[in-house]
Amino acid sequence: MATRFNAPYWRHDAYTLRKLAAAIVDCIGRTQASGVLLEDTTVVDLGCGEAPYKTLLTAQGARYIGCDIEPGGAVDQVIDTDGTTALPDGLAQCVTSFQVLEHVWDLDRYLGECRRLLAEDGLLILSTHGNWLYHPHPTDFRRWTLDGLLRELTSRGFSIVETWPIVGPLAWTTQFRTLAYHHVLKKLGPVGKLLSAILCLMMYVRMTLEDKLTPKTLIRNNAAVYLVMARPQKT
Repeated sequence: MATRFNAPYWRHDAYTLRKLAAAIVDCIGRTQASGVLLEDTTVVDLGCGEAPYKTLLTAQGARYIGCDIEPGGAVDQVIDTDGTTALPDGLAQCVTSFQVLEHVWDLDRYLGECRRLLAEDGLLILSTHGNWLYHPHPTDFRRWTLDGLLRELTSRGFSIVETWPIVGPLAWTTQFRTLAYHHVLKKLGPVGKLLSAILCLMMYVRMTLEDKLTPKTLIRNNAAVYLVMARPQKT
């Protein structure tokens, strides 16, 4: 759990994880300024996994409900086979979905459940991949352009508040090579793991410089990951 939020610099995907974590911190700070994620409010994490961002979501006293398809760990509520939960309508002032959407086949059902669970003045915080390698968990169905992702949300009852494009094309091409090198080197035992750590650290520095050199306008429409804050559309 801690490594996804504060990944060591020598981890193979540390750059992307750290950039995502920084964006989530910024996003959550903005929600707290809007009166969300404070004491006596409820956040539902739909597809929580190991709940790597739970402490951020509950830092000001919000009640956390982790939901996933299998019980155990951070899961408070199991998602039914039809993609819904037993939680009541409008329960949450905030629904979160971190790196889940690309693994979901039925977007209507999943985003519909997000919308059902949200209070009318609530917020959806969602991240997913723009450009990334295939990574089944247990499946992997989609990647998005920013326009496509925002259209998926607005066509299903959400109004976009803000977006965060994370990791530009110069850096994510380096990230992809880093993942490939790590995959090869880890098969060489302890020496390979050491070499991988050194290489990943060097690549981290390179990605940092590459993102600084990349124009923000290019990153916006060509990011590895997108984080979106949205509200339910007014009926």
